[in-house]
Amino acid sequence: MTIDFARLFDALPTPYMVIDPQYRFVTANKAYEKATLRTLDELRGRSLFELFPNEGESGRRLRESFDRVFETGKPDTLAYIPYDIPNPDKGKGATEKRYWTATHSPLADGEGAVRWLIQNTVDVTEFVRLHEVASLPFVPLSGEAQLLERAREAEAQRQSLLAESEEFRRLFQQAPGFFAVMSGPDHIFAFANDAYSRLVGGRDLIGLPVREALPEIEGQGFFEMLDEVYRTGEPKAGEAVRLMLRRAPGEAPRETFIDFSYDAIRNRDGAISGVFVQGMDRTENIRSQMRQKLLLAELNHRVKNTLASVQSIASQTLRNASDTETARRAFEARIIALSRAHNLLSDREWASASLADIMELEFSAYDRGRVEISGPDVTLSPKASIAVALLVHELATNASKYGALSTEEGTIHLDWRRAEGGEGQYRFTWREKGGPPVEAPQRRGFGSRMIDAVVAGELGGRIERQWEPDGFRASIDIAPKAFEATAHDFAY
Repeated sequence: MTIDFARLFDALPTPYMVIDPQYRFVTANKAYEKATLRTLDELRGRSLFELFPNEGESGRRLRESFDRVFETGKPDTLAYIPYDIPNPDKGKGATEKRYWTATHSPLADGEGAVRWLIQNTVDVTEFVRLHEVASLPFVPLSGEAQLLERAREAEAQRQSLLAESEEFRRLFQQAPGFFAVMSGPDHIFAFANDAYSRLVGGRDLIGLPVREALPEIEGQGFFEMLDEVYRTGEPKAGEAVRLMLRRAPGEAPRETFIDFSYDAIRNRDGAISGVFVQGMDRTENIRSQMRQKLLLAELNHRVKNTLASVQSIASQTLRNASDTETARRAFEARIIALSRAHNLLSDREWASASLADIMELEFSAYDRGRVEISGPDVTLSPKASIAVALLVHELATNASKYGALSTEEGTIHLDWRRAEGGEGQYRFTWREKGGPPVEAPQRRGFGSRMIDAVVAGELGGRIERQWEPDGFRASIDIAPKAFEATAHDFAY
């Protein structure tokens, strides 16, 4: 005997219907057509919430129940839900409030994926009306009202528990610290909050064993700690622990620091069923502490070097000055140039400084209309920044005393560019025009000796001077190391 299941479905006495994940009707039996006053042709392909709209609590609960079935693949029941349906007997467009018990079950395709949902509803409106009557001085003759009341109470309790559970889940999901729940001896991810997801670069974790989800931490001791917690129940914890972790898709693992604790999860019988992971990403905090320590060490180093520079400048200036006032002015100008460079680097946390910024800073006291500056955007290491500031200060001082800036029409042209054939080497050119006739000095003063020392010692380069009829000219080669931030300058 062959059973015609289509006819059997159509003959069921209570309403049944089938929808897809977009809540669109796939089919419905005769009892559903009768209950909703809609034919199958009117239903098929249209959204349930389009035909029977409900923006209130009942509509929300119905959607949530549908979604739970599609997401979990498990049945869901609404013991009691009021929902309006059309009632043409009361006029066009009129509706009638009805009360239902609804059971929602998943329907899978041939590969086991949930493709549809089947709903079976029972109209309990008459029971509700009996209950309303029973709320008056009236005792019903049957137990139906009491049965409905228990169903309503059970549903209310269930909704309360769901709301409470959802609230706790939301709090865990949005917590600033990272949380994860791993189940079984393979530590399969059952839950991971937003902070944990950010920590591991937004990877899909749920349903994966930890060794598969986070393969790059193999050999760093974390898998072994999880195994021990699951085996013994003894918690494990650490503060500011270093690990190499991939923080973004496709990137190589990088240094990360975390506080963490692993705690055993036990079932009702006391047996260990999983591990609860919690912690805090401390990477930025630890890096800041490391940077601060290095910066303090760097500061101590630079203070010593600066004091040595000041001592040298003072000694040489006083030794070569013709009178006390001249010595005072020269010494003060050089210290100000040194101070400006320090201020510029301090604003950049002693990381680096733009060559153009240093030029602008050193010429801020002059008429900028008489100084032309050009060159690519390059940065200098802190050490080279101070050296260039002193170099330009000495050149500008000489220009204001003897060269182009000592007249009303004189100009200075500065440019720098990558030297031809030099691997990372730059050539800095200083040209003066419109000044008085110049000639090579008979003796080398402290300024010239300091320029030579700075170029050779601090910048790893060399300088060529030319006293041409139209003005002084200098070409300075600067070694690649001046443009490279060393590990000492940047590491943290």
